[in-house]
Amino acid sequence: MNFKRIHTLIEIAQILNCEFVGDASSSVKGMNEIHVVEKGDIVFVDHPKYYKKALESAATTILINKRVDCPEGKSLLISDDPFRDFNKLTINFNPFIASKKSISETAVIGLGAIIQPNVFIGSNVKIGKNSVIHPNVTIYDNTVIGNNVTIHANTVLGADAFYYKNRPEGYDKLISGGRVVLEDNIDLGASCTIDRGVTGDTIIKEGTKIDNQVHIGHDTVIGKKCLIASQTGIAGCVIIEDEVTIWGQVGTNSGITIGKGAIILGQTGVTKSVAGGKSYFGTPISESREKLKEMAEIKRFLKDRKNS
Repeated sequence: MNFKRIHTLIEIAQILNCEFVGDASSSVKGMNEIHVVEKGDIVFVDHPKYYKKALESAATTILINKRVDCPEGKSLLISDDPFRDFNKLTINFNPFIASKKSISETAVIGLGAIIQPNVFIGSNVKIGKNSVIHPNVTIYDNTVIGNNVTIHANTVLGADAFYYKNRPEGYDKLISGGRVVLEDNIDLGASCTIDRGVTGDTIIKEGTKIDNQVHIGHDTVIGKKCLIASQTGIAGCVIIEDEVTIWGQVGTNSGITIGKGAIILGQTGVTKSVAGGKSYFGTPISESREKLKEMAEIKRFLKDRKNS
């Protein structure tokens, strides 16, 4: 998430009321999670296990809960609770503002687009030319929708990420400040739910077609010309490359990659990253031919045991 203007390190430290290490005038252009962080960004880390990864990331400023050696050319923000302070920055730079109309005055709707009754369109939404939005669709703030996109009834774009920290008093939510971005020529079925990124974007690329009742988690990127069938659940931070086919009732772990042209057969649990150009089945996931052979061998063994 980029800020509307570049800030200095000392300005950020003042917002958080925390100490800092580094050049007070150094530039801070935005904030991001570790998997999408860029030069000029703030990233947060609150566990020693991930200190090294955060300190060696592309981030320029590390919001951290311990004073450590600061890498050359970088800066630290020392916080007793980086999770809390990351939320504080999201609220400061991208606050939630309640809507007063069903279609925001700041929404930009392209020529030839059709908006059916009872659609909600939030602030700063962009909808391209000749797109069709069917009844009861909800489009949260800052969502970007391309040209020739069809979205069927009751689909929700831009709900919050499912991301919580377990504290003694209960679960503490990481506030979402990212977006959903749909490129051109995408079809979304009825009652799909696509969560926005925490700080970055959840992206569906050109030509992808998605069936009814599919869920896509935060910061996931789905490639071009993919097919995803009904009741599939895709976790957060997943990368699905171009021309992947996913059949019904598939579920995935977070943070995995499904390679270009892969086919995931129905009811598979994608528990790890898989290479492209192959067909997969089962839980734990295997190449479909291997899994079917395994099942046949088990069936034969049980039959032989019964007959012995």
